[in-house]
Amino acid sequence: MWFKMINESFVCENCHNEITQHPEWSARNHCPFCLYSKHMDDNFPGDRASKCHWLMIPVDIDYKKNKWNMIKHKCTKCGKEILNKVAPDDEFLEFIKKRNKMI
Repeated sequence: MWFKMINESFVCENCHNEITQHPEWSARNHCPFCLYSKHMDDNFPGDRASKCHWLMIPVDIDYKKNKWNMIKHKCTKCGKEILNKVAPDDEFLEFIKKRNKMI
């Protein structure tokens, strides 16, 4: 699998916060506050080939031995699901608390 590193600032289309670059110079692909993402990639991370470009809601969590905690995002238009690594400044614990209340 290919990976194109893109670490850029953006404005979250869900909560409208201004998002800075990833603090550890990794790829920033979701809002650290509401954890929403945008469906930009299609075949591999960073390809920006998706024709969808809709919001992706955080729906679940996962754990991968070599990547630690992961957030599962689901596109609100096409339904594609993508796992994204948790960043050190993510409000991940708040997401877990909300998720556990819904279960």
